[in-house]
Amino acid sequence: MGLCANMRSCSRWSCTGVFSVGLLLLGFSMVQSVSSLSACPAPEVPQNLNQPQYHDTAKDDGMGFIADLVQSFLHTVQPNSFPEDLILEVVEDVKEQQFNKETIQKILVFQAGFLVCMIIGILYIVLMPIVGLFLACCRCCGNCGGKMYQKQTSSINCHRRILYWGAFIITAIIFAGNICMFKSNDVLRTRVDKSPEELNNTVENLQMFLTSLHEQVNNVVDEGYKTVNGVTSNLDAIGPQLGAEIQGKFGLTLGPVLRSVHLLDQETANTDAHLGQLTSSVVQLQSSLDLLQANVTAVQNRVNVTLSKSTCVDCDIMIPQLQTPTFDTSISMASLDDIQSAVDEVIKVNLSSQIKKVEDQFDKIPETVASETTSVVQSSKEFLDDIKIKIYQLMNEVPLSALTDASQTVDEVYSEIYKYVPEVDKVDDIRWGLCLLLCLGVLLVVVCNLLGLLLGPLGQKSKVDPKNRSCISNCGGIFLMMGTGFSFIFCWLLMIVVLLLFLLGGNVYTLVCHPWSSGRLLQFVETSGLFPELQIGPALGLNINVSLSELYSDCQENQPLWTALHMDEVVNLDERLNVSQYTDQIQNLFNSTDINLSTITLFNPDVRNELRSLSNISKDFDSTDITQQMNNMSNINLDTTADKLDAFALTQTNIEIKTELENEARDLRKIQSNIETNITPQLENLNSIIKDLQSTIEKVEGIVGEVLHSEEAAQDFLTTNTTLIVEIESKKFVDCQLGYFTLYADWAKLSLTEQLGRCGPVAGAVNSAELIACSYVVESLNAFWFSLGWCIMFFIPSIIFSIKLAKHYRKMKHSDVYDDLIIMNHFPRAQVKVS
Repeated sequence: MGLCANMRSCSRWSCTGVFSVGLLLLGFSMVQSVSSLSACPAPEVPQNLNQPQYHDTAKDDGMGFIADLVQSFLHTVQPNSFPEDLILEVVEDVKEQQFNKETIQKILVFQAGFLVCMIIGILYIVLMPIVGLFLACCRCCGNCGGKMYQKQTSSINCHRRILYWGAFIITAIIFAGNICMFKSNDVLRTRVDKSPEELNNTVENLQMFLTSLHEQVNNVVDEGYKTVNGVTSNLDAIGPQLGAEIQGKFGLTLGPVLRSVHLLDQETANTDAHLGQLTSSVVQLQSSLDLLQANVTAVQNRVNVTLSKSTCVDCDIMIPQLQTPTFDTSISMASLDDIQSAVDEVIKVNLSSQIKKVEDQFDKIPETVASETTSVVQSSKEFLDDIKIKIYQLMNEVPLSALTDASQTVDEVYSEIYKYVPEVDKVDDIRWGLCLLLCLGVLLVVVCNLLGLLLGPLGQKSKVDPKNRSCISNCGGIFLMMGTGFSFIFCWLLMIVVLLLFLLGGNVYTLVCHPWSSGRLLQFVETSGLFPELQIGPALGLNINVSLSELYSDCQENQPLWTALHMDEVVNLDERLNVSQYTDQIQNLFNSTDINLSTITLFNPDVRNELRSLSNISKDFDSTDITQQMNNMSNINLDTTADKLDAFALTQTNIEIKTELENEARDLRKIQSNIETNITPQLENLNSIIKDLQSTIEKVEGIVGEVLHSEEAAQDFLTTNTTLIVEIESKKFVDCQLGYFTLYADWAKLSLTEQLGRCGPVAGAVNSAELIACSYVVESLNAFWFSLGWCIMFFIPSIIFSIKLAKHYRKMKHSDVYDDLIIMNHFPRAQVKVS
């Protein structure tokens, strides 16, 4: 109507046509616009919980074969299993400040292997200096190989070779052990230097884990609030959303009817326009025909006057032949009156206003839905607020406060440890220097032996008198004796170091590191009752017992906290996330709410009657009579009469009569010319209008039938199914909103049980502590004392071989030559016995 109001200068029919086109386009777009608003958007699946990117922790590269040898040796020394009961008894005796004899006896039995090794070490420490002292005194007295004389025998070369290769092999073994000493000393220093970095990475991983845990919990809560707020927004917009759904269903039925009515309104206007044009053309034609009739009558009267004169020759005979033709110039339009009346009645009905009422009622559906559901929306919001509270309470079940305290504790422990890093570096520098001196002491013995083994053979000649041996050979023997002396000097001191490190490192490995790696230590810690503060369940505020070993095992597999802490024993997640208890209540609220939409009425009975009347009259409309009248008028021909008048005028002797007849013939031809130039085009135009009108009326007849049929079917559908459509779309709307909660519940359950707080960094912290304490320190320390013990144990055969071999290379003070060509046997001289 606004469009028509802005075009007041246009004619009534053209403005109506433009308005009809606008309504037609509106009808086409109605269903599409409704459907775009009505679709229930698919719920957006929340993303998985973000997992932090942790620092890579160091791996145990090990000490190689030496670590396996040490562990094998320690397992041989200490074959007993972890002494849980013995440790508990010792702790009890310490608390009572007195040791039971049985406990001491058990300790000695348990440490029997270490005691045996300790006794051997003590004997070594005591006896080696004594043996060295006695050997030195004995050699000074010329005994024990101290006399500078070597008896030459046939097997002396073979004996020397055996001693040489024996000394060489022993020296090589000692040198291999010495290399292991250097290696273990260097590895220990490298590992100590790496320990602060590893500790820093471990602490940062723990902090990232605890921080991400808070973020993940907040993410779960935020997604829950987001879901609740989204459903709340949808409930607030229930009018546009649910109303759009209902409009979409109605639009499928109303759309074809509205399009048909819009088209009928347009064609009715076209029919009325054609009728108006036809009426106007008939009036104009009738005026022309009346003038024609007057002109023809005037000429006819003049011809009659001329023929009635006495001077006219044979006029009486020619009067019947020279009479001008007569014709009916009146046009009968009786058959158009009925159709015009029916069209006028339909126009009075104003189909556009009827459809505008239907569209207004259709557009008010969202507003009606919103007003009818005000109370149920408010009640549903209260349930949504309860769901928010339940989500918050569920997240409070996660022991975040205890984990926050743990984070502070980790920071404090890390700060305390980091204070001692400079001091540890200084102590390690001292340790490295002392261990280097020990390595160099052993290396000194190895170098002396190697020099002796190198120089001795170089200067040795088998047939040379031992008294005349070369200086090179003598130096080789001296170096061998120097190696022997250094061995006696250093061995007992080195054994003290080995014994102390063996007792320390061996017991730490057997009592701490090995049980730690096998899991026995964690089991002992959690079952012994010695560390009540390590009861994980109570420490985290959970009324369950959480096994340390199981917790470590789960975290080793990077399991979520829900699994590692057995949260399913505390929180029934299926019950807490069972949204059906709320969704059922919301569903019942909507089921008990009636949305009363007034039935849409398309046409009242008067409109239907007028349309039926137009349809019936359109069927009876016949333009044959009008067309026949037009054809009769188009057959008028005055030229024939004019020709007769001219021919008759030629037979007249009276000039006056002849002239009058010729003038009258000329007037008839003028009238005929006027008919051809004026009347005939109007007749042709009128015939064209009648054909268009006939076509339009036939189209109107078909559209009216379609409108009446579709309107009746649509009205039946709306009357019968309006309530059902409202109920179905209401249920779909509610199911759509509740589907968001179902999706959130499934996601939250998955996130809590499989993604929240993957505790790999916790196991990583334990592994890092084991790595630093056992692999970095204890393993390297054990490798050092084992390598050192390896060397000094082979000092004994080295001393024996070196002392014996040195006599083959050193210069002797007394000569001894063995002649292997002639062997003289001494026979006793014969004696005469006198009696």
